[in-house]
Amino acid sequence: MTETTEGRPPGILGGIRVLDCSIAMAGPFAAQRLGDLGADVIKVEPTTGEWQRHAAAGGATGNRINVSFLSLNRNKRSIAVDLKSEEGREILRSLVTTSDVFLQNYRPGVAERLGIDYETLRELNPKLIYVSVSGYGEDGPYRNRPGQDLLLQAMSGAMLSAGQHGEAPLPAGQYLVDAVTASTAFEAVLAALFHRERTGEGQLVTVNMLDAITTLQMQELSVFTVGKVDQQRSSQPHAHVYIRAPYGAFKTSDGFIALAMPDLPELGRAIGEPSFLEMQSEVHGWTHRDELYEKTAARLVTDTSANWLAVFAATSIWAGPVYDYQALVDDPQIVHNGTFVEYEHPTEGHVKTPGFPYKFAKTPARIDRGAPLTGEHTAEILHSLGLDDERIAALVASGAVRVDESAPVGVST
Repeated sequence: MTETTEGRPPGILGGIRVLDCSIAMAGPFAAQRLGDLGADVIKVEPTTGEWQRHAAAGGATGNRINVSFLSLNRNKRSIAVDLKSEEGREILRSLVTTSDVFLQNYRPGVAERLGIDYETLRELNPKLIYVSVSGYGEDGPYRNRPGQDLLLQAMSGAMLSAGQHGEAPLPAGQYLVDAVTASTAFEAVLAALFHRERTGEGQLVTVNMLDAITTLQMQELSVFTVGKVDQQRSSQPHAHVYIRAPYGAFKTSDGFIALAMPDLPELGRAIGEPSFLEMQSEVHGWTHRDELYEKTAARLVTDTSANWLAVFAATSIWAGPVYDYQALVDDPQIVHNGTFVEYEHPTEGHVKTPGFPYKFAKTPARIDRGAPLTGEHTAEILHSLGLDDERIAALVASGAVRVDESAPVGVST
């Protein structure tokens, strides 16, 4: 095993170069995962900066980099280039010849119009793994629809698998479709790299958000298509239509706790509800869902969350706290796991953010740099292509590229 100049082992994807031409969340998040594992990720963005730099989730604007962009673009270098110019496209084509993965989520037709579609780029680099992420698919009747997270959650059917009959559907409390699409693209890249390791062949990989959120519901949709069981929301807010009651979040005297499909007689003994004692969990848990919810809710609201969790801990009942983000960050298991990582960013200062969902004993993921400024590494990357300072200055003057030299490169960990 080789080591880096810092004396640390390289990441498991060390030596792999990724050109990240994607915007927003799904593509950049997938590319960040590759960077976390040691790939050299070059973020190719317009000279005005990628769209996400200008769309601050929650209004968290930051100093020079908003938190949305910061959270999705660590371990990347930025080259700011105008792909509408021939000079800009020539730079990208040069980078393609030395890259392993090309990731884009352009609107339909844009890659072809720019001359950076798969068929064109494979001629430059037959070993290239070209990943195209779309909202609904590369073709078909919805090809031109906007691939926006909430719209796809709504279309997926998942919103009607929870909540109350007659009430508004319930979207997830996170960008669920974007996140699962990112994970899907990440998995696909790893599989394609493994295929290339075996055969030497690159290939086109397509991922779309609609299929990603649909296949995530493997169990639920099979219950519908194979088991012929309809989604039936009832009058109480059950957390999932295909799981027996009681199942969901329940109010206590000082907060909420989650309760997951307990044995009904055991629950009756724990909360003092005699009507549960003669019930059969796998029968009455379906036929008496609303009654079970109402009676459980009436009991749990009489005491604190801590007291109820202590009662349930002495049984086999599955119960747990309902956290806000501060409670999650402070949780002792989260602290023990090292779920969050902390580092210093050149312009944004101290950053505490979710880390890595995987651990490798010999090739650990790590943060070598925070999210880059727009064009922070343009000169560095162009020098690697053999361009001298005079040529780079001419490209900057023509507007084909942008260079930002105002902040130091890298991150201290």
